[in-house]
Amino acid sequence: MLTTVIGAYPKPNYLKITDWFNASGGTDTQFPTKFYNNEIKQMGNKAEELFIRATKEIIHDQEECGIDIITDGEVRRENYIHYHCRHLEGIDFNNLTEKVARTGNYKCWLPTITNKVSAADPFLVEEWKSNQTLTNKPVKITIPGPMTITDTIANTYYKSDEELGNDLAIAINTEIKRLVDAGCKYIQVDEPLFARKPANALAFGIKNLEKCFEGINQNDVEKITHICCGYPDKIDAVDYPKAPLDSYKKIAMQLDNSIIDSVSIEDAHRYNDLKLLKDYKQTKVIFGLIKIASSKIETVEEIEARIFEALKNISKDRLIAAPDCGLGHLSRDLAIKKLKIMSQAVKKFN
Repeated sequence: MLTTVIGAYPKPNYLKITDWFNASGGTDTQFPTKFYNNEIKQMGNKAEELFIRATKEIIHDQEECGIDIITDGEVRRENYIHYHCRHLEGIDFNNLTEKVARTGNYKCWLPTITNKVSAADPFLVEEWKSNQTLTNKPVKITIPGPMTITDTIANTYYKSDEELGNDLAIAINTEIKRLVDAGCKYIQVDEPLFARKPANALAFGIKNLEKCFEGINQNDVEKITHICCGYPDKIDAVDYPKAPLDSYKKIAMQLDNSIIDSVSIEDAHRYNDLKLLKDYKQTKVIFGLIKIASSKIETVEEIEARIFEALKNISKDRLIAAPDCGLGHLSRDLAIKKLKIMSQAVKKFN
């Protein structure tokens, strides 16, 4: 049984850039993209050196924790969505528009789509190449999906979310093809909006997700999607908004019949009816076993028990252990402790 992480990892304190996970609730929450470029400029010619230093630390942590498929912790990103949008044509980061996002969970000023969206110059390829030189383990690249970008950006150009999603998928597909050509084997497109809006996911979201991977026929490239049910605004948040519990069930069959190889779902913060796993007859499931919004450290026995229950409904070769979502709200020490315990629990089944 393999282990992986979802994407984000705690940023070190010496990276003085806006981070969605550390938003104070003031202007950095209301204007999540406003300060990033100036912060990079303030780092001056040391910016790249600091990013590489941070990436080395994050990759080393995951290796020491026994993680098989690792990430760079999304360390260069203010958040996983807008960083990608900065590298697309048609999106204006100076023209901000107020918008209510995440099915009404928050209001902020967001970059605005003012023209047709398309891919710009390559940007993830060199990052991945650099990251992959730092480890012998495979480094996974994470990319926000069309439905999720659509919800987290303002739009004054497109007439429908489906139309916008189609062009976003084409742009994402361009970058994914560049990554595959460079040798990247693990590519994850995040679509948490599938859980919040399963009807849209079924109507056009999964179709656009597949379009992101169109033309990727290599058998050794893993096509992954991550679908979390909701993210807190701080550690140890209680009763933060989450998607309906039955959302995963509604979209499982269509995802299993898609070209996606692995589907990542939450289970640690809120247990699923694990009969859900039987709906994935061919797709692998990346199974959330660590709470990413709780400072309470899971026990090895707790994680072993949940894996045992999951394996009643899916074969071991199609179950991958992971945290529920990104680890950005945790301290570095807490993230390491939780990942080590997860890896230790998995050993019982290998």
